[in-house]
Amino acid sequence: MQTYRTDSKLIGKGPCDQCGSSDALAIYDDHVHCFSAGCGYHKMVNYDPEKTTGLNIDKLRNEVQCDLDNGWFGKRSEMFTEKVDTAVCAAISDRKITQETCKKYNVKVNYDVSGEIDTHYYPYKDLDTGEDIGFKVRKVKLKSFHYSGGVENVGFFGQATCKGSGKFITITEGELDALAVSQMFDNRWDVVSLRGGAGAAVREVKEQLEFLENYENVVLCFDNDKAGQTAIDAVKDIFSPNKLKICKLPLKDACDMLQDNKVKAFQEAWWGSKTYQPDGIVAGVDTWEAITGKIKVKSIAYPWTGLNGYTKGFRPFELVTITSGSGMGKSQMVREMEHYLLQSTEDNIGVIALEEDISRTALGIMSVEADCPLHLEEELDAETVKPYWDSTLGTGRFYLFDHWGSTSEDNLLSRIRFMAKALDCKWIILDHLSIVVSSQETDDERRAIDAIMTKLRSLVQELGVGLFLVSHLKRSTGKAHEDGGRISLSELRGSQAIAQLSDIVVGLERDQQDEDEEKRNTTTVRVLKNRYTGLTGVACRLQYNRHTGRLAEMV
Repeated sequence: MQTYRTDSKLIGKGPCDQCGSSDALAIYDDHVHCFSAGCGYHKMVNYDPEKTTGLNIDKLRNEVQCDLDNGWFGKRSEMFTEKVDTAVCAAISDRKITQETCKKYNVKVNYDVSGEIDTHYYPYKDLDTGEDIGFKVRKVKLKSFHYSGGVENVGFFGQATCKGSGKFITITEGELDALAVSQMFDNRWDVVSLRGGAGAAVREVKEQLEFLENYENVVLCFDNDKAGQTAIDAVKDIFSPNKLKICKLPLKDACDMLQDNKVKAFQEAWWGSKTYQPDGIVAGVDTWEAITGKIKVKSIAYPWTGLNGYTKGFRPFELVTITSGSGMGKSQMVREMEHYLLQSTEDNIGVIALEEDISRTALGIMSVEADCPLHLEEELDAETVKPYWDSTLGTGRFYLFDHWGSTSEDNLLSRIRFMAKALDCKWIILDHLSIVVSSQETDDERRAIDAIMTKLRSLVQELGVGLFLVSHLKRSTGKAHEDGGRISLSELRGSQAIAQLSDIVVGLERDQQDEDEEKRNTTTVRVLKNRYTGLTGVACRLQYNRHTGRLAEMV
């Protein structure tokens, strides 16, 4: 068996290329070994001091000897003068590991003068020759680990006991956990552990990926702590689809489960291991709940028949964009929608109107209720408008964002989340997108709109709300929008993300300067995109009544 000499000379210490430690690599005249937790890198070398540059050997020798004397590495005689020949396969009683389990893995122990186990020896075999080439040595009282012999081309701990293929293989973080898992399944199944703990998971899994891929299922049974979960996250995308299962334990690790006599609970957790799917991938057999949830989502009709014929109404989880040229009636349309939501649902409504203060927003909603543009009345008194306030804002179902002008992207998104989560708003109206983007410290409007639209789309899906978004158009290359020019999706301002991420896009067209007053006050409602039914085109025409301030559908 290859091992290093008991009289190895300590040369110094330095950085470890394997784990990145700056000083945990101990350099001897015939080997190097990293003592960093979770690393354990070891290699036999022929040290040539003449080829060492930039290393103050005397200084390092003094530093390492000081560390040795102070117990940082443990006593040298305890570390390297191993008594493997006197070790025996026996039960590790304090961990409830049986002798039968230790025999399966050829794990041996040594005893101190009082008869207590003081050392564990976990064997490693060369994967090609099957020969024992080294041991991982655990000093029980010191709670320290080191290697005796080589660990190159050895694979996982316990790999030599495996069949090499089959239904399942389980990987644990440490050797004792592997012994515990194997024992809790009567030592019938293949179980291995990492050599270097959670920190070495990626490197070791990649090295043995070909071996692991021969199994139908690979079960990760790492520790239920931060390091273990970090290791799972690091390796979970390495495996082929549907191969990896992740075992969630109620205690810290498998060894704790065995010690606490929770064998049945462990087996239930193991059998309940979920097959890992990358983010966004859902197995077809897991879609029933999503389908039944979608069936329960009911459409709500728009207040305009023609628009309903194209869209079949509006729904939660949808982002509806309303766009037009400047001064074409977008805000009036959303006021009609705000009032309509109040009348046709029992839901709370959140209004984020960034181009007006809350009094103007409130008066706009009240005006729809009153069939009168209250904001234009110069002699309004509280007694006159109070009934309209009582039946709209006074119901307690409207929540307004008290902020005029631009606001940061993060601030806006947090307000939408608060309205949905804390205030139970099912419908959110955001008027308008461009003013949000104008507050961003960037010269790239397109990129800024891309970013915020992606976040808004994700937020709508996460919160399950319906979002009505007002967006501006860029300047037309043909007939001006304000002169009745036809709108296309390509004219949405700044970015195609608005068109791509919206479920429905509605464009408003009107000739503001037509000599005919009726035509001047008639808005064509054009469906530019319709993910729900696929129907696009002119849905209806709305006529504005300047006396009532209302939009009425023309028949």
